[in-house]
Amino acid sequence: MSRRLYHSLTTAAGLAGVSPEQLHHYHRQGFLSQPRATAEGDPVFDDHAIYEVRRIEHLRRVHGVPASALPLVWELLNEVEQLRAEARYLRNL
Repeated sequence: MSRRLYHSLTTAAGLAGVSPEQLHHYHRQGFLSQPRATAEGDPVFDDHAIYEVRRIEHLRRVHGVPASALPLVWELLNEVEQLRAEARYLRNL
């Protein structure tokens, strides 16, 4: 079993290519799951959260998805991924 790595807010934001404020914004908008916190209460983010932020930024920068449409597009993309996983599972029965 691999051990999950966690990054500070500043490090995670840098790895994702956004500001710490933008990372907080995406979390508040519901794009990211609840981050873990250190004993001091500082949020830490795993590699999956960084991946998700990069996906969001790709939608914004490459495909020009406006901020107002991001929640809908995000929901639809996640639903497509879920349906694909279900189809793979059913094919392997």
